[in-house]
Amino acid sequence: MESVGNLILYFIVAIAIIVFSVLTVTTRKILRSATYLLFVLFATAIIYFQMDYQFLGAVQIAVYAGGILVLFVFAIMLTQRPGEDAAPLSSHKRWLGLSAALAGVAVCGYALFSYADFGGRLLSSGVDVTMDKIGHFLLSTDKFGYLLPFEAISVLLLACIIGGVVIARRR
Repeated sequence: MESVGNLILYFIVAIAIIVFSVLTVTTRKILRSATYLLFVLFATAIIYFQMDYQFLGAVQIAVYAGGILVLFVFAIMLTQRPGEDAAPLSSHKRWLGLSAALAGVAVCGYALFSYADFGGRLLSSGVDVTMDKIGHFLLSTDKFGYLLPFEAISVLLLACIIGGVVIARRR
């Protein structure tokens, strides 16, 4: 009976993550968007706690929900009037964004399930997936070991550069 309760809780939290994620990127009020992001981060922590990763769940709440989101809200309050609405997106930009997001999901899914060492063998073998195994696959010194953190940092730096250029062009 406990597994049925965990499954129901998982689906409720997963639906909440999806709904609040969509609301985060579709609302026109930026402080409301930050609040929806807070709900997404808390729901992600619930998933971590449900998988018995208490430390990871506590870090999710302390660092992301507590620290990073407060930093976002301070940055919003310092740079812009919070009651000001953003201009609505035109329909061709909305469809372009949706198609780019779907293409990104397809590429990530293909990469995850076609890579034999991680997606193919690990997910289809029926072996218990532990944090130790996931950490070894993502951060080992073997072939493709540090690829994920390197790519994540490169995407983050690219987003910062693009954001800096956009802000500089406005002024």
